[in-house]
Amino acid sequence: MAGFKTLDDLTDLSGKRVLVRVDINVPMENGRVSDATRIERTKPTVLELSAKGAKVILLAHFGRPKGAVVPEMSLAPVVAALSQSFGQAVKFASDCCGEPASAAIAGMADGDILLLENTRFHPCEEKNNPPFGKELADLGDIFVNDAFSAAHRAHASTVGIAQHLPSFAGRTMQAELEALARGLGAPEKPVIAIVGGAKISTKLDLLGNLVKRVDHLVIGGGMANTFLAAQGVNVGKSLCEHDLAQTALKIMATAEAENCEIILPTDVVVAEAFAANSPNKIVDANDVPNDMMILDAGPDTVALITKRMETSKTLVWNGPLGAFEIEPFDHATVAAAKVAAQATRVGDLISVAGGGDTVSALNHAGVAQDFTYVSTAGGAFLEWMEGKTLPGVAALEA
Repeated sequence: MAGFKTLDDLTDLSGKRVLVRVDINVPMENGRVSDATRIERTKPTVLELSAKGAKVILLAHFGRPKGAVVPEMSLAPVVAALSQSFGQAVKFASDCCGEPASAAIAGMADGDILLLENTRFHPCEEKNNPPFGKELADLGDIFVNDAFSAAHRAHASTVGIAQHLPSFAGRTMQAELEALARGLGAPEKPVIAIVGGAKISTKLDLLGNLVKRVDHLVIGGGMANTFLAAQGVNVGKSLCEHDLAQTALKIMATAEAENCEIILPTDVVVAEAFAANSPNKIVDANDVPNDMMILDAGPDTVALITKRMETSKTLVWNGPLGAFEIEPFDHATVAAAKVAAQATRVGDLISVAGGGDTVSALNHAGVAQDFTYVSTAGGAFLEWMEGKTLPGVAALEA
């Protein structure tokens, strides 16, 4: 793919010290890794470099220690999970720079894997302090960034190092960027986007970018209530940002000017309370009772979304269509996800999804593995959808 180099551009790695920025900021329970998804995603890059005889030096952050050494945010407990995943012993250095790092690297044999301590234990990391970036770069001969999920941060370990070493995209970074290019960069048209979630205030930039780039924009979740209310629809007790009515109308006007169809719920599932199996009913979007709240899109809305998906070539999805965490308010999200998955399976649709709730929703629907690409990067995926330049990617291109 144009713009950056990949591992395919690397030859003769034997004995080379390769600094690999990974994202292994994994959830822990009782000192053990409870979900190894992010570790698994680093595997192709790490094992390929190791097999080619490189000394693989992993750089990563963990939690938000804010530039101080916080023992409970040490990466040491992650070593066992890495060793298990990679099928070989992973060594550990008690600091990401200075004597502990240098000594550990000096002791490496070709093919060894070493994890350095949390880069965020140093205040210079998040400030992208140039001398610190140089200090990290001096530990290696080559830099590989495989942490797309940290690419929206201009930190020393994502941007600073790249200014001093030949820099390449790892396999996960490469897969992510190629999938994103297919999603919005140079997509097959028509393109349909599904954007859900609680509030439009957190997704204004996203909506502003999408209405100029997609053919159909489905708005779901609490966000849809704000758009309905802006058009004079009574949304009862629903979650709604009434103060953003003018903003919603402006987005709709831009969409109309850009020939982008905005799809809002035409029927909704309402209940008296946001609680499991709360008594509920399906009503027309214009007939929401004053004492009830909208918690999901109705079957007619799902049928309309399905119809648009069937004529689209590309789907970009961020956020659920309803309060999917609680049954039965997961119906619209699950139904739409299954339609997208089926269309993807038979080759009719390229489907790219991302964002924390989205991944959970697709896993809940049991279809995440059927999508063309599901990004585990929350903030970076969102900023990419907003059309912003990601510093970590720009550094590779430079």
